[in-house]
Amino acid sequence: MSITVSTLAAMAACTVFASAAFAQSARDIRGPSPLVAIENEPPARLIVDPPLAEQLAKGLVFIQYRTENLRVVPVFGKGALDVSPRIGHLHITVDDAPWHFVDASGETVIVVGLKAGPHKVLFELADPTHRVIDSQTVSFEVPEQMSTR
Repeated sequence: MSITVSTLAAMAACTVFASAAFAQSARDIRGPSPLVAIENEPPARLIVDPPLAEQLAKGLVFIQYRTENLRVVPVFGKGALDVSPRIGHLHITVDDAPWHFVDASGETVIVVGLKAGPHKVLFELADPTHRVIDSQTVSFEVPEQMSTR
């Protein structure tokens, strides 16, 4: 009986240690602390996902994005170029429009009211002076909506 208890205790201890070994720290998930300057920051990078399929099927465009080595915040101007960790925002252009809108929320971008058919959204990662650092275009098709009448 004591061998069984000892074996179970050893298995439980191994499980705890294995779980801790695979756990990720807050820094692993969120990146460096925004309260400490970073020497020699790596280049900023933009990652944009395709629109969420379930919403797109309803004619709604929900696009998630994230950045690496840059925090998206609503701070602008030349003085903000010296902030570390680096900060910036996004310029978003729909279907080659001659204008864009600015996103400084870091949240999912939502575009509604597009007609059925092919579309594209250009995401441009910009520094606080609006200089583009990185960009990515997402192409997709809004499906025809069935009438509910």
